[in-house]
Amino acid sequence: MDLDLKLVSKEINEIMWRECKTLATAESCTAGRIASVITAVPGSSNYYKGGLVCYADEVKENILGVDAKVIEEQTPVCEEVVRQMVIGANKLFNTDYAVAISGYAGPGGPDGGKAGVIVGTIWIAVGNADHIETRMIEEDNGRDKNLASATNAAMHMLLDYIKGEEKPEDAAE
Repeated sequence: MDLDLKLVSKEINEIMWRECKTLATAESCTAGRIASVITAVPGSSNYYKGGLVCYADEVKENILGVDAKVIEEQTPVCEEVVRQMVIGANKLFNTDYAVAISGYAGPGGPDGGKAGVIVGTIWIAVGNADHIETRMIEEDNGRDKNLASATNAAMHMLLDYIKGEEKPEDAAE
């Protein structure tokens, strides 16, 4: 893990502790990388409740409650799927916040891009049922770089999100 991710994870840790909030992850393409970065910082067990690696669509549907019709119509790599993954992860782990990610990291795609989703397309969502922020990444730099970039983007999104959720009196400290 690079220094930037360690620093971001440490800052997330400090805010989550201070705010007494909890976190879960629902990861498809990154297969636990985000959870690994979060738990690399000592003390993460005080706020990180757990994560689900949900590579298969049926896991997204049966455990997280993602609508099968959305997956069928829009593919598992779309904004609505990661939004539903956030909501499902928050319910499953009874947490304040969740990070969800789904994408085609490469080298091959689901159908050669026929569904409009190409290799290097990754959707990230952060939040809870009340407020979810999303981001799409579209860059194919090879599987390893795609996954590293997505993990980095998700961690920065989480940090920005929870900074925005901090109580005003705490943010001034």
